[in-house]
Amino acid sequence: MKIVAITACPAGVAHTYMAAKALEKEAQKRGHEIYIEKQGTLGIDDELTEEQIEEADVVVFAVSVAVEDEYRFDGKKIVDIEIGHVLENPAKVLDEIEAAMK
Repeated sequence: MKIVAITACPAGVAHTYMAAKALEKEAQKRGHEIYIEKQGTLGIDDELTEEQIEEADVVVFAVSVAVEDEYRFDGKKIVDIEIGHVLENPAKVLDEIEAAMK
């Protein structure tokens, strides 16, 4: 499965990057292709390309704040997850994402 994700927390620093790493690690362990854009007070890091978004099977918003430029994902299957859940149990989050795709 091809996944694109946005991670973002109010400060946009620690939890944003920790959640991205946890999602990336779990997705790769399961054989999924994943690209993650981090949004925070320092701006956007690793901005997703139009091609990555277009080819994605699912979009994951692992956030506790509003997603910047959310319009880019119009028409895509979106799974909203609180960023804290990713940090607590990334395996369960990936289970939820996989279930949403069935």
